[in-house]
Amino acid sequence: MNPAEFDRTRRAPADHPIHELIARRWSPRAFDERPLEPAILRQLFEAARWAPSSFNEQPWRFLVAERQNEAEFARMLDCLLEGNRKWAHRASVLAISVAKLAFDRSGKPNRHHAHDVGLATGNLVLQATALGLHVHMMAGFDPQKVRAAYGVPETFEPLTAIAIGCLGSIDVLDEKKQAQERAPRTRLAVSEVVFQREWGRGMNW
Repeated sequence: MNPAEFDRTRRAPADHPIHELIARRWSPRAFDERPLEPAILRQLFEAARWAPSSFNEQPWRFLVAERQNEAEFARMLDCLLEGNRKWAHRASVLAISVAKLAFDRSGKPNRHHAHDVGLATGNLVLQATALGLHVHMMAGFDPQKVRAAYGVPETFEPLTAIAIGCLGSIDVLDEKKQAQERAPRTRLAVSEVVFQREWGRGMNW
């Protein structure tokens, strides 16, 4: 194999059998610049809205910018930190997840807000994977820029930036990012994150 080539499927080397959608999901930085059809985008956010949430409050909101709308895409891109802008500008769609901080039913703080928005985003990611797309989520963005650019109320919190699109050539990335794309996929062992009987005692599997 040519050193410039590698397996772009990046299937997870799971220790135990998992669903193929989960195994195929990974977060590339090399995107193809083609736009997404509106019907495809609707499918992604339809999947997101059917996530579970505490008291069915559905605290998730999403700001979305499609690359075919250059002004809107540039506005959202400007909310990302420079390191992410360098590669995310090739994505088909940029989005930012936003969480409602309090329950509608009581007005009390919803301590599950980030968890529930994460579940909705997870649904979106798996739906994208099923459609042959890829998603890369980013902590590297400026929440205050998002608030100013989009008028996000104080009762909501911008959580995560999201790049969505088709896999592109790794050659569009700098050497550091190419190395990150090629690096082996790793996770902590199940025994390191699933405990039984007391904290830190891994499952005896």
